[in-house]
Amino acid sequence: MKIETSDLEAFVAVARAGGFREAARSSDASASSLSEAVRRLETKLGVRLLNRTTRSVIATEAGQGLLERVGPAFDEMEAALDVVNGYRDRPVGSLRLNVPASAARLVLPHIVPEFLKAYPDVRLEVMTDENFVDVLKAGCDAGIRYEERLEQDMIAVPIGPRVQCFAAAASPTYLDRHGRPEHPRDLLRHTCLRHRFSSGRMPPWEFEKDGELVVVDPTGPLIVQAGGASDLAIDAAVSGLGVVALFEEWLRPHFDSGALEPVLEPWWLRFSGPFLYYPGRRLVPAPLRAFIDFVKAQPIFSAR
Repeated sequence: MKIETSDLEAFVAVARAGGFREAARSSDASASSLSEAVRRLETKLGVRLLNRTTRSVIATEAGQGLLERVGPAFDEMEAALDVVNGYRDRPVGSLRLNVPASAARLVLPHIVPEFLKAYPDVRLEVMTDENFVDVLKAGCDAGIRYEERLEQDMIAVPIGPRVQCFAAAASPTYLDRHGRPEHPRDLLRHTCLRHRFSSGRMPPWEFEKDGELVVVDPTGPLIVQAGGASDLAIDAAVSGLGVVALFEEWLRPHFDSGALEPVLEPWWLRFSGPFLYYPGRRLVPAPLRAFIDFVKAQPIFSAR
């Protein structure tokens, strides 16, 4: 019985990703071709390897046993090929990063263009996600998150500004009509534009001055998904709808143009900048190693 290596590889990808569409996102194959490959493998082996439902794909007992044996073999093959890749003058291959929208907007534009010029044979894929994810399960090589969201078994490399802060802002016309807050608790009497994460959590606004931390949970007519719809909240603030709170760098162009005015600036909460993180329990692929070295060579820039 001849088993095609590509069919086994497709099975491993689907079983690890937990679905055909999910596996397709992290490979060069389509969901339909992966499904056909797994079906062909099951036919040749005469046993079901995956239980398929409308919501999930889960390995059967036989499938789990096969995955435990052949999965590490494919990992070793990939690692061996990447060792050879490391001897090339310029690394070749794909690099997949999972990052929050703030990093895609505020950090990567300072790094990505020059990196891709230096490594033209690397194909970079950037996926935005506000949740902390298992980068390997998500089909990614590395991610960007903040220190409090990093797990202990991850290797973390500083990337981007080492100090950032959340800023509050509103349009001059709104502040002329409703007054300028002098203390964070004054925001409870103002119209505020909020963010909610995809998990459903809507974090309160935190402010700090002279060691005093103030946490407020204001209300308003607009709630947007964090990251993906943040520009909508900014546009609403520019139009005079209320107060918005976001990364200072994100709001900076609107401060410079005068469309928004800083609110409670002495109270803005400062925090440590983001990190590039990746699992430390496997060989680092050559494209990722090139990116790590490139990031380490960049001058550390600070928020304004």
